[in-house]
Amino acid sequence: MPIAPKTIFITGAASGIGRAAAKLFSERGWFVGLYDVNEAGIAETEQDIPPAQRTRGVFDVRDAAAWKQAVAQFGQATGGRMDVLFNNAGIGRHGCFEDVSEADSALMIDINLKGVVNGIYAALPLLIATKGRVINTASAASLYGPPQLAIYGATKFAVRGLTEALDIEFARHGVRAVCLIPWFVETPILDMPSAGSNRVMRDALNELKVYPVSLAAEGVWKAAHTDDLTIIVGQAAKDLNFAARFMPGAVRRRLKRNMKNR
Repeated sequence: MPIAPKTIFITGAASGIGRAAAKLFSERGWFVGLYDVNEAGIAETEQDIPPAQRTRGVFDVRDAAAWKQAVAQFGQATGGRMDVLFNNAGIGRHGCFEDVSEADSALMIDINLKGVVNGIYAALPLLIATKGRVINTASAASLYGPPQLAIYGATKFAVRGLTEALDIEFARHGVRAVCLIPWFVETPILDMPSAGSNRVMRDALNELKVYPVSLAAEGVWKAAHTDDLTIIVGQAAKDLNFAARFMPGAVRRRLKRNMKNR
């Protein structure tokens, strides 16, 4: 009997890291589940993946019942396997705290954090049956609280902490949890409006390094195979991680100077 391909369920697969990861994993023989709230984007992602290697669904990660339906559909397509749940869907809003609306802040919390929690609850039975793993997308914004990304960073800190805790808890089930921590990469999130101005996030970050999305996709591949707890993507993120751990005062002073110069 042929060996069944490994399987990955991807949220946020309509663009950015999710799309790049879907293409990379399919090229390397995996069966991929493409899920997003953006149906047109899912259709575009499908064009890069052979029909026999994919399934798809359109749903909002804030909807716990929709999560259960999507996971059930994926399980039917894979014979009850889920080697990886890639919790990747997320949004961002840039701007000073008081300029970002309460509605936008609530939306980030609901999608970036509650969406991840909903997914883990829904997928855990399949993950346990498969001895699989959860990969949660955090951000370099989870390494040190970033000004003008306060709520976004808070959600990513929470995702990182959740991953650390669950990797310990789920060991008794033979399930891993790994956190992907990319620096800014070339995705549509950089084109989100910057609150309180007529700029987008990309404009506000123009002095910072932006990495190709393919680098993040390789990070997801590594996260699917590593024994490590976190995969940090991009040298800039690695430098920030080092500075935040060993020179937090210097990081804080630099960020304060940058704010004064804006």
